[in-house]
Amino acid sequence: MTIRITRRALGAAALAPLLPAPALAQAYPSRTITMLVGFAPGGGTDIIARFLAPALQEEFGQAVAVENRPGASGTLAVLAMSRARPDGYTMLMTTISASAVVPPLMTPPPFDIHRDQTAVVHAATVPLVAVVPANSTARTLPELLARAKENPGVLNYSSSGVATQQHLAAELLASQAGVRMTHVPFRGTGQAVNEILAGRIDLAIDTFPTYLPHIRSGAVRALAVTMPQRVEWLPDVPTVAELGFPGFDAVVWYMLVAPPGIPQPIADRWVAAVNKAYGNETLRKRISDAGFVIGGGTQQDAARMLTGDADRYAALVRGANIRLD
Repeated sequence: MTIRITRRALGAAALAPLLPAPALAQAYPSRTITMLVGFAPGGGTDIIARFLAPALQEEFGQAVAVENRPGASGTLAVLAMSRARPDGYTMLMTTISASAVVPPLMTPPPFDIHRDQTAVVHAATVPLVAVVPANSTARTLPELLARAKENPGVLNYSSSGVATQQHLAAELLASQAGVRMTHVPFRGTGQAVNEILAGRIDLAIDTFPTYLPHIRSGAVRALAVTMPQRVEWLPDVPTVAELGFPGFDAVVWYMLVAPPGIPQPIADRWVAAVNKAYGNETLRKRISDAGFVIGGGTQQDAARMLTGDADRYAALVRGANIRLD
């Protein structure tokens, strides 16, 4: 009889805690922790990881090294994390696109959304805002959607690429409003911004930090934000939910996730460390000034966020027939 022992089974056996749970948590960590980031330095995922790393390092008493592994819309880093030993020394700062949106766009999916990653704690959120050019005749979102309904496919909206969160947020709005608009994808945010500033694009739904300077200068008009609640930077701008779409929620979130099988006491240490870090007013202000909404909460909160958005966007991708070429 041949007995086969898989690498994951061997790793799990080696990592089975020999100590009671409280002792295991106290012994961790004893060496450097690697926090993977699936995108190049300077992007939102990298920024929030580097905001948090020093606070986590202070809490854990060990170095927390941020390691960028860009590629395949962030999924290469997800794969690297999922194959790592589930001992809390390899974590991933991921985003909604890499962990919840992109996999169903690929055939076959690069990993199983529900099986190959363990949600640990929500790190931060970046709101999206719906904007129109300053010369647009639409003063409100209902006015714009009424025009779209009267003229199917005539109005257009921009994004920084197919299947980006900007693209999917606009598709989600169009689906719920029962309208059809034309998607105009660009190669990056800069070109998309230039086109709407020039008045050649009717609508953009993009991250708050991208458009806040242009909103304040009057170059574009903000019609709505896509979070369930209004944002502090523009308190007079309503939410999409307020304007007739209850429950509408389309944001970019960032989350710490771990390989499947991470011991619960270690996951609990990460949840406690992030929540403690967010009790520091200096860190909170730095994150807020950069355009992020503070995260935190429980592991159950993070799990609901990950699985809920994974299921929601998979349905949207199927319904809108969105594919990555």
